Amino acid sequence: MKRLLLALPFGLMAFAAPALQPALAQTGQLAETIAAGPQVTTFTLDNGMEVVIIPDNRAPVVTHMVWYKAGAADERPGKSGIAHYLEHLMFKGTETVPGGVFSERIAALGGSENAFTSNDYTGYFQRVPPGALEEMMRLEADRMENLVLEQEKILAERDVVDEERNQRTENNPGSLLREAMDAALYQNHPYGVPIIGWQHEMRGLTKDDAIYFYDRWYTPNNAILIVAGNVEPAEVKRLAEETYGKVERRAEPGKRARPDEPRPRAARLVELSDPRVRQPLFQRVYLAPGLSMVEGREGEALEVLSEILGGGPTSRIYKSLVLSGKATSAGAYYRGGSMDETEFGFYASPRDDTSLDELETLIEAEIATVLADGVTQEEIDRAIKRLKRSAIFAQDSQTTLARIYGATLASGGTIQDVQEWPDRISAVTPQDVRAAADRVLKIERSVSGRLLQKPAAEEG
Repeated sequence: MKRLLLALPFGLMAFAAPALQPALAQTGQLAETIAAGPQVTTFTLDNGMEVVIIPDNRAPVVTHMVWYKAGAADERPGKSGIAHYLEHLMFKGTETVPGGVFSERIAALGGSENAFTSNDYTGYFQRVPPGALEEMMRLEADRMENLVLEQEKILAERDVVDEERNQRTENNPGSLLREAMDAALYQNHPYGVPIIGWQHEMRGLTKDDAIYFYDRWYTPNNAILIVAGNVEPAEVKRLAEETYGKVERRAEPGKRARPDEPRPRAARLVELSDPRVRQPLFQRVYLAPGLSMVEGREGEALEVLSEILGGGPTSRIYKSLVLSGKATSAGAYYRGGSMDETEFGFYASPRDDTSLDELETLIEAEIATVLADGVTQEEIDRAIKRLKRSAIFAQDSQTTLARIYGATLASGGTIQDVQEWPDRISAVTPQDVRAAADRVLKIERSVSGRLLQKPAAEEG
């Protein structure tokens, strides 16, 4: 089964379906459409587990998700990769449900499943017929408290994770560059440690390490249940109480205490040359506040700024670099969904006759223009319309809706944050965007990355 290392930014643009957007060309009441979304029901079980129900009766299917408020940034020093490793081990079975039976049952139902680890949370989900919801709850509740870890299986799965890192990172120059850039951007915070872990630490992870992480974080009072689909809230509540409600609290994780980043003082440059590189790449990331860290509209202003600068074919950077014939691709983004400080980034890949220096100069020129002159109200209006349009399409996907709520809640946000997003994004002004750009787009807050082609003859 494919398992994803998934970092889902909230800021609803992250869940867009751009290919479908022309269908909304005649949509006039964007904010009203978003606000009239599903009527979410939420409650907390006696053991502290939060439950969110999102009715969606358009298809006879239900998405069942359990999110744990613990991810790679919650690992102990020297134990990098244990959150993701435990994600794998959660499929090894319990005394009553041996390894493989869980997945076999879902496949027999014609359903699908997956799991993912991010810096801030770990999630498990199934998409099945509504009649199978109770069984999914019993299976997931069982492994929440009864996971069996056998030494032989643990060592075998550690080899699997090691090979996953080889495939995704060690054999991918682009991934190696991003890993090095993250380590340079975060000088003190665990976001600088790769989610999959440093390889030398991963190879030393033990059964005791997995049990420690499991016992501390995988307790119902640190978990969120999201159920979206063709369900009745009252019935879901009954099932949740009969399954998850019987799982005992076995830990009090408390507030996730993480070190703060020091004030950045110097721009950093990371270069990686590799004969495997087929397409050079320039990237720059700036340390930026996450949505849950800011007051007022600063987070939404950064979302709008990223859309104006590099959100698509009408953006400033796309016009300056791609439509001019200098780059094959270029854009900007803001990863606002993190609990702590995150990144505002730019990227561009050159055409054959363009250097990375030239791309960097062009991107810096667009940044300088924003810092000097700000953005126009017309640009903001267009960006807000595109962002809202993407939010509407997010509601077309039952699983995406569940992910929006789950990622927001597991990262320190609230249901209210999701529901009030249309109003907050609509209120962004040119002054808000200018102030956000002034705060974030300072060169000393940045790390620039260059991925370069290295002739094979130079290797060694």
